[in-house]
Amino acid sequence: MVGSASAQDVSVGKSIHVFSALVTPPGQDGHGPPLIYNFIAGGLGGMMGDGSMHSLDTVKTRQQGAPNAVKYHGMLRAYSTIFREEGIRKGLYGGFVPAMLGSLPGTSIFFFTYEFTKRQLLQLGAPETPAYLASGFIGDFAASFIYVPSEVLKTRLQLQGRYNNPHFQSGYNYKGTFDAIKTIIRQEGWPTLFFGYKATLVRDLPFSALQLAFYERFRSAAQALEGTENLGYWEELLTGAAAGGISGVMTTPLDVIKTRIQTQSDAQQQPSQHPPHSDKAPTGAQSAHNLNSTQSKSMHTSTKAQMSGASPISASPGVARIGSESTMQALTMIYRSEGIRGLFAGVGPRFVWTSIQSSIMLFAYQNILKALTGIDEEISF
Repeated sequence: MVGSASAQDVSVGKSIHVFSALVTPPGQDGHGPPLIYNFIAGGLGGMMGDGSMHSLDTVKTRQQGAPNAVKYHGMLRAYSTIFREEGIRKGLYGGFVPAMLGSLPGTSIFFFTYEFTKRQLLQLGAPETPAYLASGFIGDFAASFIYVPSEVLKTRLQLQGRYNNPHFQSGYNYKGTFDAIKTIIRQEGWPTLFFGYKATLVRDLPFSALQLAFYERFRSAAQALEGTENLGYWEELLTGAAAGGISGVMTTPLDVIKTRIQTQSDAQQQPSQHPPHSDKAPTGAQSAHNLNSTQSKSMHTSTKAQMSGASPISASPGVARIGSESTMQALTMIYRSEGIRGLFAGVGPRFVWTSIQSSIMLFAYQNILKALTGIDEEISF
């Protein structure tokens, strides 16, 4: 039995090495963990980071989707309000299921593509920082086909909160993730799941590029200061937090545009299927669809596409509606109607979220990568 087990271990080890050789191009120095390890570590690290900070992401979504709702002004106030009125599972953690369904495969693809592209560019002699930025762009684009549909579902369920929510009129009333998928496809068509795709890429491509470029640089600086490549726990956590927080603040205006597009309503929107709510619902979410009708042009040409992805949340007075404008036009529109505060709506929770999420994700990523490499070395012996 022992001999049989040993033979099986050797066979498994050889299979891992063969597969690793197939998916691992040489790094700049001819070394580097197998890309399948980056794939596994990226997916698990992404889930840990996204899952741990989901509640703050919900707060940010409420603040950006309903900026005139006074009870959501201020991160701590919004957090406590949602917790008190709607609870944890359907309130602060609304949209958690689609978030995780997109996070695992999405971050796996991202880190696999990022590392593959980075190694190729460095091997070709590209400067390090441009290589990191380009790899971040390409990695995020490759993952976007997975995470954009999950982002649409997540954002709607975060904005909705609990089913039959008497505290906030989002206009949505899905029973859960799969009910949301069925309802969206039946009533609005499957392209709705990719609504805001351009706006999401405009936000996430720069964020991912900046995050990984900052991270690589901060980590190299920390390694130089410590005199070793093996950083301690605090150094790993701080480099990830700094990279994520800075990138998150820099891309907040782009995040505002993405959230507005995926949660605003069209002037031609059909009456909401949401049931009546109590008088406690915020007035900012109840205002009429009458703000600057010339700005309510659809991003699509068909009637169904005009309705797709647009939440029955209307644009409140003084809140700019985003249509087919370019990114710069949208930024200018928000600035003129709402000022700097409008462009950086939700920057507090976004900074906290991106800092801690990035810290946890990259810390887990590096440690899982080390663990997998250690197992590989043990099998080699």
